[in-house]
Amino acid sequence: MTNAETISKLNNALNTLIKAYEELEGKNTKLENRITELEDEVLELETVKEDLELNVNDFKTNTEEDNSNISSMLGKIEGLLNKKVTTENKEDTSYTNTEEISSEVVEDKEPTNGNIFNNNNTTNEDDKKPEENKIDLNRMASLLNGFNN
Repeated sequence: MTNAETISKLNNALNTLIKAYEELEGKNTKLENRITELEDEVLELETVKEDLELNVNDFKTNTEEDNSNISSMLGKIEGLLNKKVTTENKEDTSYTNTEEISSEVVEDKEPTNGNIFNNNNTTNEDDKKPEENKIDLNRMASLLNGFNN
């Protein structure tokens, strides 16, 4: 082998190395660009995550406020219903006392056969009124239970 052949082979080897180096440089540049793109995407995702966390915190706060308001309203409704039930119970007691007094008067004045039936009819009508209200109260209670769930 002569010097010219050796120089030619070395020149070819050097050219191959330069081409391989340039290809690696091109791939390296592409990878660096991709890394930059991915870092930018990560920053965008972190920003979106922070925004979502703020929205979740706002939602939790609003939910807690709504639950507090609903509980307050339900408490007021229950208070009103309890007042109504107490008033009705007082009225029921007055009905009972009136019935006892009227039955005593009726027993003293008239025979018991005819008037007991009349008093029972009156009593049944009076008893129906609180039962109708109890149906409404039961319906309200079931509605309230629906809000609690």
